[in-house]
Amino acid sequence: MSALTNPPQCSLRRGDDGQWALPTGSWGAAELGRRPQWRQLRAQLAEASSRELGWNLEGLDWFDHVGAQLLWNHWGRQWPGQLVASEAQRAMLERVARFSEVPAPPRARSGLLERIDGLGCLVLNACGHFAQLIQLIGQLLLDVLRFVRAPHRGPWRDISGHLFSMGATALPITALVGFLIGVVLAYLMALQLRQFGAESFIVNILGISLIRELGPLLAAILVAGRTGSAITAQIGVMRVTEELDAMQVMGISHGFRLVLPRALALAIAMPLVALWTTLAALAGGMLAADLTMGVTGAYFAQALPAAVKIGNLWIAMGKSVVFGVLIALIGCHWGLRVEPNTQSLGRGTTASVVSAITMVIVVDAIFAILFKDVGI
Repeated sequence: MSALTNPPQCSLRRGDDGQWALPTGSWGAAELGRRPQWRQLRAQLAEASSRELGWNLEGLDWFDHVGAQLLWNHWGRQWPGQLVASEAQRAMLERVARFSEVPAPPRARSGLLERIDGLGCLVLNACGHFAQLIQLIGQLLLDVLRFVRAPHRGPWRDISGHLFSMGATALPITALVGFLIGVVLAYLMALQLRQFGAESFIVNILGISLIRELGPLLAAILVAGRTGSAITAQIGVMRVTEELDAMQVMGISHGFRLVLPRALALAIAMPLVALWTTLAALAGGMLAADLTMGVTGAYFAQALPAAVKIGNLWIAMGKSVVFGVLIALIGCHWGLRVEPNTQSLGRGTTASVVSAITMVIVVDAIFAILFKDVGI
């Protein structure tokens, strides 16, 4: 903006026809954005706050929508009693007045019918997600048949890459958490078992709880939070960058190239991660039992096979495969539903993690009920 422009000002003049406010100078975005000029103008407008004032805009050198909005807000979003302005200035003020009339949002009703309606919307939305997940499972089965029929055309490189990123890189954190969980459980059990002189039964309790339930469940929750969010973010970014649309235009199946490699990789990696987590938890429990109750590691390793039947391990590995496939499907489901904006990407990633962890707990409860008589 040139330095020759006059600063925005507003002076008062009293005449025979009453008192008038006389804005002068350039009332534009550049001039009004300068702090010294804005402070001076704000003080002058505070003096020109009477509703009986007339306004004469003929002395303005420059007038844009920012200046018009400033005047309209100063007038209390009402036209003054007397206004002298050119046709262009009046048209600009009318445009600002028209677009400033934003209706107040309706008040949310909180009656019983509205709550029932909201609950119904949530149920229908959940049913829609469930139906799409079932459709994704069906598409996965078809893609598996296609993969088995022509394995030389399968996405082997994607599968191996996902195996490393989802499985191998998850081993340190799962081992650390599993070890600490084993230590905590052993210390808590030692306080109770010592009261009854039943220290040796800590092998049975730790073995059953860690191998059958806590090991696979803990590994699945960690993988759901770590890998499920990554799957959703990866596919969601592909939606934002329009890579999914490009794949569709080129005739590349989203299910075969995106869903299948991730599902197969997690189906293979999840049992191995669960076994690794279980071994780390047993090591932590063994160490804590030795320190607190004198149950040596040799006795622990000798008594564990007799205390825990092999069926418990097969159940743990079987449900770990189910956990892996469902975590991958849920992550892909939310990733494919992401809209091309960053806000939707954040919501989808959060929903993916919450849905995957909830699914892991529900499926684990179903396995516990169905196989309650196996391995016990």
